[in-house]
Amino acid sequence: MKVFFSEEHRRHFPQAELCGGEFVTPFERPSRVEYVLGRLNEQGLTDIVAPGPVDMAPIRAMCDPGYLDFLENAWDEWKAEGFAGEVIAANFPARRMQIFRPPRNIDGKVGYYSLASETALTNGTWAAALSSAASAQAAQAHVAAGAKSAFALCRPPGHHATADMFGGYCFLNNAALVAEAFRRDGAGRVAILDIDFHHGNGTQDIFFGRGDVFFASLHGAPEDAFPYFLGYADETGIGTGEGANANYPMLPGTAYDVWSGALDTALARIRAFGAEALVISLGTDAYKDDPISFFKLDCPDFLDAGRRIGSLGLPTVFCMEGGYAIEQVGINAVNVLEGFLDA
Repeated sequence: MKVFFSEEHRRHFPQAELCGGEFVTPFERPSRVEYVLGRLNEQGLTDIVAPGPVDMAPIRAMCDPGYLDFLENAWDEWKAEGFAGEVIAANFPARRMQIFRPPRNIDGKVGYYSLASETALTNGTWAAALSSAASAQAAQAHVAAGAKSAFALCRPPGHHATADMFGGYCFLNNAALVAEAFRRDGAGRVAILDIDFHHGNGTQDIFFGRGDVFFASLHGAPEDAFPYFLGYADETGIGTGEGANANYPMLPGTAYDVWSGALDTALARIRAFGAEALVISLGTDAYKDDPISFFKLDCPDFLDAGRRIGSLGLPTVFCMEGGYAIEQVGINAVNVLEGFLDA
């Protein structure tokens, strides 16, 4: 399996995340990638290459132009305003407040384009987000050219990003870009399976009204887990997208027997949908010792999950998402890949 990865990810390293009422070192940090790369090399998955330049056309087609302008210029506007720290949202368009016009001042603008305040932007965030998208694009092109599978080692991740909002450590939705690319390359139907602990709210939002891309997400119940306000089982799509969205929220303490049952149900839905290509949002934060999650999967469970996914026999692109038990993130991510290859 070829792996696509850019060193440009290092340019995004906020020094602070608001968690539990205090600033901490962000859980989503550059060292996560080092553990994944180390495990790939240990297991002989050494075909690791840098992507080519990002293709902006699909990103512009997917995202709100004002949002892209914000991401590109937020740092310079923040500094021009005289702010000394990193770009962090402090003001939000709350219920019954007019939300359709972005403020001119950067302090308001960052809240307008944000869905949570744990995610900061830095001087290198835009470049890193583009390099992450480039890795996803290169992986998709490799599979579209005939490969069975590819792994986009994306950082920053993407599944929380909508067409016009960032948050949950995400800025551009890599999995959505891959699905759209498969459609442009001729796949009549594409499926996205999100196994990250947190609901892929951004991916759902992008495809909720479409019937050509099926989205399934296994995640912590939104009553108990970020992003809190989306991910219920009764969210099944709207309009032509009715029935093309499947959420599998699960309770604190969920172990692999229950989780794998939801996975099997999602895989059966993907088969029935008739998907011709598959995108996996590969988060490993369902792991039992993840610091910001509450499922109880163990390392061997990820190997088995990969085998089950591989049983679909579809051209597949894996996009790295979350996983914050740093020393196990490489083991668990590569276990999914190895299980897939063994299927």
